[in-house]
Amino acid sequence: MPEINIHREHRLGLKAARVAAARWAQEAEREWGMQCCTESGAQQDAIHFERSGASGCLTVRGDRFDLQLKLGLMLGPLAGRIERQIGQSLDELLGQG
Repeated sequence: MPEINIHREHRLGLKAARVAAARWAQEAEREWGMQCCTESGAQQDAIHFERSGASGCLTVRGDRFDLQLKLGLMLGPLAGRIERQIGQSLDELLGQG
């Protein structure tokens, strides 16, 4: 199974990072048909997401986003394109794009 790992550092702080991550989750649901579930913690949150052929987790910290995505066989050939789209989306949300 192809796996995508994306890491982005930022200076937003946890409160603003949570807002950006919530916007990302809304976009993932709307644009990519993902079902998202957020687990909130004191120092970080985890947004678990999945749809047919893909599942992963976005870990949200006050200074960093870490995204892991596993793709099924049908989406595997699109891994490069999917990685670019997600990276661009995160960059825009974090004010880096």
